[in-house]
Amino acid sequence: MKRPGKALLAITLLSPTLGWAACDVRSGPATTALVELYTSEGCSSCPPADKRLAEFPSGTHPSGNVVPLSLHVDYWDDLGWKDPFSQSRFSERQSWLVHANGHKTVFTPHFFVSGTEVRDWRGDLARELKRVNAEPARASIRLHAEMTPDGTISIAGSATPAGASTKPAAALFIAVTEDKLVSNVSAGENRGVTLSHDHVVREWIGPIPLERGDTRFKRTVIARRDWNAAQLSVAAFVQDLGSGQVLQAVDASQCLR
Repeated sequence: MKRPGKALLAITLLSPTLGWAACDVRSGPATTALVELYTSEGCSSCPPADKRLAEFPSGTHPSGNVVPLSLHVDYWDDLGWKDPFSQSRFSERQSWLVHANGHKTVFTPHFFVSGTEVRDWRGDLARELKRVNAEPARASIRLHAEMTPDGTISIAGSATPAGASTKPAAALFIAVTEDKLVSNVSAGENRGVTLSHDHVVREWIGPIPLERGDTRFKRTVIARRDWNAAQLSVAAFVQDLGSGQVLQAVDASQCLR
């Protein structure tokens, strides 16, 4: 099975006179938790974690406000099954987060909540979400996204960290995700198993530096033919690249569906 190629990406800075369309969202005064799951279809212990992540729809959940992301790593790809959703950048990001948390070992499944590692995800994940949600937001994000008739995803917005002068390494990240993905695995540890995934990151944009404390951005992603437009979503978050802590997150799933 071939790994999907990268989406085409056009980059243009927003002008100061940007007009906001009807569908845009703003982050609130409290922190929305970014939940990152590092996973692989080649990993037999990953399907339960994939199902756990699928329990968190983007937006409001009984455990709190959450933006979930499923990032498929590629270091399992030579061990029997090549994950069609894997990207090397996700393996690199996982290693960076592990280092930022003071550890050395990468593994799957592996959860992080707003940059903090959660090893006991069965017991501690909901508690960590509530802890993050109780914190005041350390950044504000405004995000607009829309799908054009030709299949182009237009993404625009702005991001500003609180106390910008104290966060010189803050950066913005944008993720295009897809739900309801299904794979029939024919080799490796999950041979013969049909796997389903939600919140799978299809396109990753960033880091976009928050120059002089804030930034305005505009990105255009041309959706691939194997993407289901009805299941796509866009999320954005601001992260302190020094500590790895996520300052705020937001999703605009309602803009594409």
